[in-house]
Amino acid sequence: MTTPSSVYLGSHVSETARDRLLKKIKEDSGLPTLGAAISKVVEITSSGEDPVSRLAHFVLADVALTQKILRLSNTIQYRTVAGVPVTTISRAIFLLGFNTVKTSALAMLLVDCFRDKQQAKSVRKELVHSLCASIVARELAQRSQYHDAEEAAVAALFKNIGRVLVASFDHQLHERIQIMRASELTQAHEAANLLLGCSYERFGESVLQEWSIPDTIIQSLAPLPAGELKKANSRSEWLKQVASFSDAVAELMLSTERKAVSAKLSVRCAPVLQKFGRVLELDQTRFEEMLKRVESETRQLADSMDISILSLIDGDDQEPLDDKVLSSEFMLKTFDSDQLQHAQRYPSGKPTNARDLLLAGVQDVMQMMASDQVKLNDMILLVLETLYGAMGFRFATACLRDVKQSRYLARVSVGEYYAERQQGFVFSAKEEKDVFHLAMNNNVDLMISDAKDPKVQNLLPQWHKDLLPDTRSFIVLPLVLQKKSLGFFYADRAVTADEGVPPDETALIKTLKSQLLAAMMRG
Repeated sequence: MTTPSSVYLGSHVSETARDRLLKKIKEDSGLPTLGAAISKVVEITSSGEDPVSRLAHFVLADVALTQKILRLSNTIQYRTVAGVPVTTISRAIFLLGFNTVKTSALAMLLVDCFRDKQQAKSVRKELVHSLCASIVARELAQRSQYHDAEEAAVAALFKNIGRVLVASFDHQLHERIQIMRASELTQAHEAANLLLGCSYERFGESVLQEWSIPDTIIQSLAPLPAGELKKANSRSEWLKQVASFSDAVAELMLSTERKAVSAKLSVRCAPVLQKFGRVLELDQTRFEEMLKRVESETRQLADSMDISILSLIDGDDQEPLDDKVLSSEFMLKTFDSDQLQHAQRYPSGKPTNARDLLLAGVQDVMQMMASDQVKLNDMILLVLETLYGAMGFRFATACLRDVKQSRYLARVSVGEYYAERQQGFVFSAKEEKDVFHLAMNNNVDLMISDAKDPKVQNLLPQWHKDLLPDTRSFIVLPLVLQKKSLGFFYADRAVTADEGVPPDETALIKTLKSQLLAAMMRG
């Protein structure tokens, strides 16, 4: 039984624990970087610039994040009916959806930062809890009438951040809070207040404020008022309800208590449905269908980040999810895209399986063209990313003609220092005897294996030599429609490409260019 003296002692110790933890978190070298990355991903949606392009650039800048997103997009749940492997981030965004990739990227950033802080099972469990809650919220956002409802998935992801932080930076304190909660002598928030000095939500809020996360998300993490829930009459109230509902579902879905796991998941979650069903417009049928999808997607998202849900189970005879989850339907293997992404490379950096990667890109473009929702900028980015990845370039850009100002300038770029190089990649449309004007005037694809050849050097304009002085091999693919030059693709390396470009790869590159020209003509 908790005595008055122990409560006082607990409060005193917990205040110190809170301050000590916050100081420890602030001193961690990895968290400011994580906070900046998370803030940027959250901000991408509200930016006036093309969000798809910005998100693709952000993901591509992180090799590990790129691989995880591609791995997720190649799972059975997401891959196309044709079974074509997804090899580009732009195609992954088109296939999974912008909001799914954005939330998944946020989740992956969290996991990469915290998973190795402590090898304790509780850290991994809290991370999976956050992933699961974000998926629940995304399900609800798809049916919401509110503008930017997908922000609920971000709110739900961070609803559990306080517990993630405590488990990562003071595992013993986290265990003591969990033991006190399990004793049923205190409520969940009371256990944290006694030992930590504040609720998990309040603790998480202080860190999210340091990360400059929008107030709308931080406010949604606050606990709901006591008493019967009323239907939300504002977006902020709805976000708070969804975050709390998603957190509660995740808690029950990942429960390892013997009493809890013996019951069917929908039965375990019945009290949550009773509390939230009316205000969130969820009936029993919709709720059960949603639980099945969430179970499957949680497992796949965790698997794409190399976290085994089964490893979180206490005891060999316990299972956190329904028996159905352990059937082959849920033990899904990801599509073997790793072989495409991790092939051997030539000394130039070009993958030895460039043909397969180009072919996958051609198929991606075909499927994108079949959609009525495709935007030309997304198509350009997809083709550019395919060329960049399949051929192993260090920098690639789509340079288009600005008729009003009579010049060519880079519109979309990927690769090393893409933003800085894109800014300087601009030149006059006035006729010049250089490699770019010659390629466009003659509508000829140029593939230069050694840019230091004197003949090539004589055709390189001075602005290019100043901007990219170390270029040793490059391609120029003119975009000419009805004898009018629209621009060109450019991509280069800082090393020679002695292997060249065989006919089958050349044919696929021309096909990619033709597909884009067809889209330009149509649009």
